[in-house]
Formats: sequence, C-alpha cells, structure tokens
Amino acid sequence: MKTPFTLNKIALATLIASLGTLSACSNDAVTSIESNETLSKTAQIWPKLNIAVKKDADIEAKIVNYLKTMTLEQKVAQMIQPEIRDITVEDMRKYGFGSYLNGGGAFPNGDKHATPMDWVALAESFYQASVDDSLDGSNIPTMWGTDAVHGHNNVIGATLFPHNIGLGAANNPDLIEQIASITAVEVMATGIDWVFAPTVAVVRDDRWGRTYEGYSEDPKIVHDYSAAIVNGLQGKAEGDFLSDKRVISTVKHFIGDGGTVGGDDQGNNIDSEQSLFDIHAQGYVGGLSAGSQSVMASFNSWNGVKNHGNKYLLTDVLKTRMGFDGFVVGDWNGHGQIEGCTNESCAQAVNAGLDIFMVPTGAWKPLYNNTIAQVKSGEISMSRIDDAVSRILRVKLRAGLFDKPSPAKRLYSGKTELIGAQEHREVARQAVRESLVLLKNKNNLLPIAANQRVLVAGDGADNIGKQSGGWSITWQGTNNKNADFPGATSIYKGLEEQISAAGGSVTLSADGTFEQRPDVAIVVFGEEPYAEGHGDKDNLEFERGNKKSLALLSSLKEQGIPVVSVFISGRPMWVNSELNASDAFVAAWLPGTEGAGIADVLLKAADGTIQNNFKGKLSFSWPKSAVQTAVNKGDENYDPLLPYGFGLTYGDKNVLADNLDEDSKLDNSGLTSMDILVGAPVAPWRLLLKSGNELLDVSSSTHEFGAIKYRTEDKTVQEDARQFNFSGAEKASAEIVTSFAEDTIAYVEANSVISFDIKLNEALTSDIALAMDCSGECGASIDLANIVDKTVENKWQSVSIDLDCFADKGVNFASLTSPFSLRSNGKASISVANIKFVPNKADEATLSCK
Repeated sequence: MKTPFTLNKIALATLIASLGTLSACSNDAVTSIESNETLSKTAQIWPKLNIAVKKDADIEAKIVNYLKTMTLEQKVAQMIQPEIRDITVEDMRKYGFGSYLNGGGAFPNGDKHATPMDWVALAESFYQASVDDSLDGSNIPTMWGTDAVHGHNNVIGATLFPHNIGLGAANNPDLIEQIASITAVEVMATGIDWVFAPTVAVVRDDRWGRTYEGYSEDPKIVHDYSAAIVNGLQGKAEGDFLSDKRVISTVKHFIGDGGTVGGDDQGNNIDSEQSLFDIHAQGYVGGLSAGSQSVMASFNSWNGVKNHGNKYLLTDVLKTRMGFDGFVVGDWNGHGQIEGCTNESCAQAVNAGLDIFMVPTGAWKPLYNNTIAQVKSGEISMSRIDDAVSRILRVKLRAGLFDKPSPAKRLYSGKTELIGAQEHREVARQAVRESLVLLKNKNNLLPIAANQRVLVAGDGADNIGKQSGGWSITWQGTNNKNADFPGATSIYKGLEEQISAAGGSVTLSADGTFEQRPDVAIVVFGEEPYAEGHGDKDNLEFERGNKKSLALLSSLKEQGIPVVSVFISGRPMWVNSELNASDAFVAAWLPGTEGAGIADVLLKAADGTIQNNFKGKLSFSWPKSAVQTAVNKGDENYDPLLPYGFGLTYGDKNVLADNLDEDSKLDNSGLTSMDILVGAPVAPWRLLLKSGNELLDVSSSTHEFGAIKYRTEDKTVQEDARQFNFSGAEKASAEIVTSFAEDTIAYVEANSVISFDIKLNEALTSDIALAMDCSGECGASIDLANIVDKTVENKWQSVSIDLDCFADKGVNFASLTSPFSLRSNGKASISVANIKFVPNKADEATLSCK
C-alpha cells in the first residue's frame, strides 16, 4: 500500500513552503518536520493517496471569495461546533456556528421520543438562523452532525443494524455499502447533513469498551469496509456524490484508538510509526481514498502526545503527505485534554491542524472568544484560520449546502415512512443472518426442527435494548424498553413466529423454569449495553463474580435438555464454562433491531430443510483464558481458543468438547491498594457536591453549594483531608465519582476493604449514609452510625468496611461509578481522609460481612 516517493530539492522546497506558518505555529519538537530526515521518513511510511474526489476550480475560487469578505469572528464561528443542549436558535443567529451536533442521548426538545418531524423542525430552525445575516453578517449555512453508527440510532423507530463487530464477521463489503446508503436515507429523513461514521479502529486489546465499534482485528477488512461505508454514505465520487440522498461521512478516530495500552479508552498508543500505519491507518487509506470529507481526531495519545494536539499526525501526515483536503473535527472536548489547554482555550489544537472544535457544554462561548483573541495576539496565525475555514467551506460547497433547499424542504425530509422502512429492516435482517458465528454444534443439534416444543430462556431473549447494545437511542444503550423500539423484533419474537407457524410450541421463560418439558432450550444471554468508557474491563471473563447465566445453562443441562446458547456481546469473551454447559453455541454479537434474523438461521423451515446456513467467521480471535486479552492474527506465539476466521457451518465436525479449562488464570496475589482520595482525589476519581438535584464539580479548596459546605482541612499535612457540613435544608451529598465506570471486582475477590479516616466535628444526631454506586442505577448504602464510634468527637478514627457488605447489597464492582459518597437529609459535620481499597484486610474490618 506504500507509494514510492523521492524528495528532490524542488519538491522539498515546495513542501516546506506549502506548510508556511503552520510549522512556525507549533512549539512541539515531537511533531516538527523541519528536517529533511523527518520528511524522508514520513514519505517512506505514509502514502500519497489517490483520493477519488478531486479539487474543483470553481469551488476553490468561491472559497477565496468567501475568505476575502469574512471577518475573523465569522471565520472562528465556522470552527465552533456546539451541542443542541447548549445553544439556542438565537445563539445560532448571533454567532453563525459552522456546525452543531447532537451527542448520544441528546434529542430535540430534550425528548427521547421526539418524532422525525421534531428533528426536521430543529434542523430547519438552526439552518434558517445560520443563513440569517441580520446579527452576524453571515449567510453561510450550518450543518448538523450526528452519531449514526449502526443506523440512525438516536431516533425512535429507526432501523438498527448489527454493530460493526458483527458486520466484520459477515465480511461482505457490498452489504456494508448497502447498509450505509440506507443509513444515509434515514438520516436525511430527519434533515441532518453529516454522520460521524465509519469507525475504523483496529482493535488490539478486547478489554476496550469500544471493541464492538471495530470491524476486525485484521486491517484488511477495516480498509475494505471503510471504503464501502464512505461510498454508501456519500455516494461514489463518479456517481451521485453528496446528492440529495447522501450525507457527509467521517472516518474516525485519527489515529490508533484501537491500540492503546491495556485497551484503555482515551489511553496511550505506543506503537512504532510503521505499525501505526500498517495496522491502524488502513481504514484511512480506504476511506479517504474513497473520498470521505471529514476525519475525527481521536482522544488517545500516540507515544504520550495527545492526538488532538499532534501537528505531525494531523497536518504533516494526514493533510500534507496523504493529501486529505477535507476538515478535521475534534471529539467531545478532546482539545481540552491537550497539555496546557482547557475546554475553553486551546490554541495548540488549531495550530496542530484541528479545523473544528467539538465543544459541548457552555465552554463554546469562552472558546470562541479566546480563539479570536489568540489570533489577534499572533498565537494562532491568520493563515491557519484561513486554511481551516477553507476546508470547512470546501466540504459545504461539495455537499451543495449553499444550493440545496433548507432541511425541511429536501428530498427525503419528513418522509417518516423511511424511518425503519420494511425494506430497510430486511437488509438489517440479512446482516444479522450473515453476522452469526457458530462456535459449537455438538451432535449437529442445530438447525432445530421448528415443530418441536422449544423453551426460550435467558434475560436477553425478549430484550431489544440488550440485543442492540450501546449507541441505541441513548448513548450507553441503557434505560430502554422494548416499547422504545417500535417496529423492531426481539430474538424471542422472531423464534416464536416461526415455531408457531411450523406447528411447534414455544415458552418464554427468562429464568428457565417450565411446566411442560421442552425438547430443546434456546438460551439468550450476554453483556449488558455499554458504550465508550463504561465498557472498559480489566479482563475478559464473562459475568465474573455473578455466574447467573452459567447457573441457568447448567440447570437445563442437568435436566438432560439440549441447550443452544445465543451469546450477545460486544467482544469475544472468556466463556469456557458457558461453552462446556452448552450443546451448541452461537456468537450473535449485537444484532440490533431485527432479532428475527437469528431464527432464520437457527431453525429449519417448516418442511424440514435448512433456511440459511451460517456464514459468519470470527473477525476477532476468541480467547482461551480471561487474561488473554490481546490475541490477534499474526501475533508471535498466537494461541487462541478459536482462531481468527473460525466459524462452523451445518454439517461441519464439532471441534469444542465439554471439557474446556475453566480456570480463568486470573491472579490477584499482586493486587495493591487502590487510592481514591489520598491528599486529593486520585485519577480517575473526582469530587462533586450535590444539593437537591443540582451538581457541582469541586474546583477549589472551599465551596458553599445549597445544603452542603465543603472545605479542605489539614490532618497530617496541608489540605490532606476534606470537611463536609450538611445544613439539613435539603438532601445533600459529597460524592467521589468517575466519568466512566471502573472494573474493580478484583478487590472483592481479594477480600478487600474500603479504608478511610473520619472525624465527627460534632455529635452525629441525624442519619448519614456511606454509599457506593454502579452503572445502571445500582448501588447500596450503609448507615454511618453503624461503623463509627459516635462518642468520639473532633478526633480522627480509622474505619474499614468489608467490600462484601456492599456487594451483598447489590453493588456491581465490575462497573463501579462511585466508591465513596456521604449523603444526608439532616445536619452533620464530617471530615474524611485517606480513602482506599485495601486487599486482604476483610477479616480485620471494622464492619465485616463474611
């Protein structure tokens, strides 16, 4: 995939000249390409792409004319992308933002059940405000970006396709292009112009919570799929490129997000530059060559440098060497993670090559003002601003946004019959069929004769939210009911329809109980929905510490009932025990709204013939232990349980016996204390205050917030403790939280305690609870009066609580969001310090629950 490239003196001079002041804008020696040596290295690794969409002289002339007439304020406004929850139509009229977005879980009018017409109405109102030049003097149309990552997934009633991991198992680029074109039509029906897809991450460690957004561990599939999706979303360059039924695509996240150390979301990728290209860049080679008009920068770092601020990658590699002439958009306040930046100010990102700030929350206004000031002071050059705005205008002109009717008047806008149209659902159902991978089929149990008595069990059987996963209506895919997916079909409903039609009988029983003994049981189980951050794990064991699905499988097997497992997951997982308890085992991934596609493969037709054979093959290697988290095709000493490309078809010899090793290989012997608040909150933990329903992140040494006062206090050294005073005016709390759930179940297994120092600054006269919280609105609390000596005032006490005391009350330590919260309705004054999880201390705990 490399293109020969020789630098002569003229080419070198031209390249350096074209960079102009861009190189001068960056003070980062890591990203400088001023030396011939670095230029040569870049040319050796990164190809000059033959991009299908070529520059048009008329468009380029229009760009020049626009730049001549635009003020600095108008130009910077093109670079600001706020979120629909944070701006009004009047803000759009006043500032003329170049674009805006709806984040996952953001809806018109804040209504989860907003209709397609509500989406169109919002698009129309923002568009009309953007072209109204009465306040900002600009009539440049804005554009709306949305995360339509497996269909138009934010909209009630839309067709939701299998997540990317399932599509990768199908390995059918033509089908992928068709899915993308359908997605474009459903997006256009709501008046939206721009889609943040495809994700082209090549996942190397399956603990990453975004694994299911990757198509494969093989860069070749990612390369081919990226081109197919871009063509489906945008249309082909020589075809109906960005026509009335197409949307702008975004290849994301540039670059290396799937290769961070430990699969840590937003973490550090330490690959060599050659590996960065060979593994992680192939989706960009495919998607950008096809003509994708935007690229999203990634949260991750490459060798310690945040990508949002990496000029070498964004400018020297992506734009200059590879020849990308569209725009680079940031990810959700990703610029604020650059060293020396905040969400409100980041000249470094602009200088590095970021063209559009994705800036949700109220940070957009100070960022807009600060960026203008930084240009006026010379910290950002005008040439860099003009380059960014040129790229934005180029894409808008190519997309015809200056010429197309307003969103409400476009070809597909408001055609609600297109949202979840039956022909769209048929394609999604085909994708489900082709994505299924058969891992085990003892005694050729599958396919099942549909005229039998069938038990359908498991908590995923009749749960459309679970089968759809994250990025399904809500960001994390949680808090959804079947009724939130009108027109969709659960896995159970698909089975029930075909079994009944064939003369069989079906019983739905989540817990596996029954009155009439079934001939066969189909058990649907798997991961609960999650998205980025919350989905990160520290190992690949399924249902670690709570083997409820295994108990169900084992119960049925002990009764002599043949068991077919349908496993819902966003990644390969260590399920050796579940495999042993199953006669047949199907990796169904996250199939989306068309659960009937599973019945199409598992069941025989009414006449006893095979309806559809298994086509899916593993695009991710399957682990043989819980700690085999980074096992990829081509690795040295490659030894998975099931290799890349594995997948049985009907009639194949079964390869998995019932005696797989059930030792997870997890070892907690080296587990050390986890600091939560030691001197200050320890990352990723942070402190916030809550009074009533209002929240405040602690940002200074003292706060007064509603019914709670906070201040730092000296215990052993300066400001190493925290004091909280509850007034009793309303319910209040001091909570140590994290933005994303943490997998801390190892501490429960290691007989750990939560240990802390506490001081009662006055007599404890009202109830105050110590609580822990976890994802999915789970949590538990313990009355503080039961664990402290209430007779000791104004003296520090050391207290410890067995973590089992919280686990027994329902806290899921695999998805912990708050390890320590103090909550009270009454009056109290308490100080705390030195909060930790300490292993192997449960037997000595102040409160033990063994």
